[in-house]
Amino acid sequence: MSETIRGKGVISGIAVGTVMLAGQNLDGYLAAYHPGTLAEEESKAEAAIAAVTETLLTTIERLRKEDQAEQAAILEAHRMMVQDPMMADNIRSKIDACGSAPQGILDAANEQAQVFEQMEDEYFAARAVDLRDVGKRIAKYILGVKEPEPGAGQLILCGEEIEPSVVAGMPTDQIAGVILGSGSATSHVVIIAKARAIPTVLGIGDKIELISDGDEVILDGSRGDIVIRPTEAERALYETKIDEQKKLAAHYAALKDLPAVTKDGVRIELTANIGTHMDVDNALTYGAEGVGLFRSEFIFMGSSTIPTEEDQFKVYRAAVEKCGDHICVIRTMDIGGDKPLPYLNIDPEENPFLGYRALRISLDRHDLFLPQIKAILRAGLYGKAAMMVPMVISVSEIQRVQKLVEQAKVELAHEGKEYSDDVQVGIMVETPAAAVVSPLLSAYVDFFSIGTNDLIQYTLAVDRGNAQIAHLYNPFNPAVLRLIQRTIQSARERGIWAGMCGEMASDPYAAVLLLGMGITELSMSAPSIPRVKEMIRSVTSTQAKDLLADVMKMEHGVDIRAYVHKMLGDTTGAVAEG
Repeated sequence: MSETIRGKGVISGIAVGTVMLAGQNLDGYLAAYHPGTLAEEESKAEAAIAAVTETLLTTIERLRKEDQAEQAAILEAHRMMVQDPMMADNIRSKIDACGSAPQGILDAANEQAQVFEQMEDEYFAARAVDLRDVGKRIAKYILGVKEPEPGAGQLILCGEEIEPSVVAGMPTDQIAGVILGSGSATSHVVIIAKARAIPTVLGIGDKIELISDGDEVILDGSRGDIVIRPTEAERALYETKIDEQKKLAAHYAALKDLPAVTKDGVRIELTANIGTHMDVDNALTYGAEGVGLFRSEFIFMGSSTIPTEEDQFKVYRAAVEKCGDHICVIRTMDIGGDKPLPYLNIDPEENPFLGYRALRISLDRHDLFLPQIKAILRAGLYGKAAMMVPMVISVSEIQRVQKLVEQAKVELAHEGKEYSDDVQVGIMVETPAAAVVSPLLSAYVDFFSIGTNDLIQYTLAVDRGNAQIAHLYNPFNPAVLRLIQRTIQSARERGIWAGMCGEMASDPYAAVLLLGMGITELSMSAPSIPRVKEMIRSVTSTQAKDLLADVMKMEHGVDIRAYVHKMLGDTTGAVAEG
């Protein structure tokens, strides 16, 4: 008997295949393991780390030869985790405590993963899966556990969590789809699946227990539907949908190299939000015209000490070079409060979102901020780099930033290091204060990029993570729209560009209102680019302005959203967010 469950569709497409349960449980292997002396266990761990490193290097090389740069970069990050000195120290400590090499390795990886899981930022929380994957690979080497052999035919990989290495290690043409009990859209499993255009559904929770190894499954990555053991009628229905999906995919593929320009010639630059330089290749496959938000925090999160200028420079340069002639906007460190780092020694805060974070830390800690500024300035020699400062509330903060930029240039010149004098400096407008005083701030910066995630939260005093009030979190609220319009208008009057890098930028309907306000750049998750591009190409700037004029007379956000959808219709197709 068939059964349908629903999760969150994160990669569009329909897949039909046989379930292969992934993510092996090692409890039985650990129970049967007989450890030796501490010296022997530590030696086993060192040998396993060396062996796993060698395997990763071989796989990375193969992926590069196959032109799978994105997946190679992800496994390169795993290789760095395996060889991280801090991880090695932690493993030794845990082995000394428990007396078992595989258990100590798993404990060390789990401890570091828990640090990431506690963070509010979804991107960094998703890195916990990578750390556990690395620990599991090393432990399995010692335990002699082999990966399950995939059978013939199309497979749907299914698991509570699936290690990125499992997906990366299997041929693309054999994986029809991916189902995750938990996980997030920013996890490396999803990134790999996205690079391979593998339909993916996550967040089905305990319903994953309804799916057994060997079950036939139909997966709809657009709607998030999973049909277990489908009937003949259901198979026929989905065959029709698969044909429609192929036509839609071909349609979006044809848009990739076309500009986001309205029918009357107004052009909007569509860029991508990324977490590391490894994400650029994937973004370009969706037609991204550069990077509108490079979250630099991952460099700081992945280190046990303050990242050096040289370490940062290499990462920024790689991203800037990949962007070619297009812009690469690097946001300076947005850490603190909900993203604690051991070397910052920040006391726990009751409300980290209103606390000691981001620019507030940077302006206090020149030992953190100056190396980052210098690294960005140096990376500017290799493309069109820009620096964006988060959590600004006043002109005085920007004036202090400018002084530090000048100081960084003086130090670089004194050190004999070349740098670009053409790196734009802008701010992320994510506080109501910055939006209100945007006419003043515009005199001191080269651009604004509106961060709607926090701007909406701060403006409406709504925690969107709180289920009881999440319905109040509405980007179409008149207060939010007025702050956004004021910011864009301030930029236009000063002759600087204004963009947006919050989630609102990925909404095709909101994009038309923003177009009417005069925005010039929208940065979003890469898979959202084709939908937004199609919407922009379907309207004129005059239509956008007329729609905006109607909307700004309205009083209720719910009514505004409904009106915009009614006037524009559903011209974007049923494609899931990535």
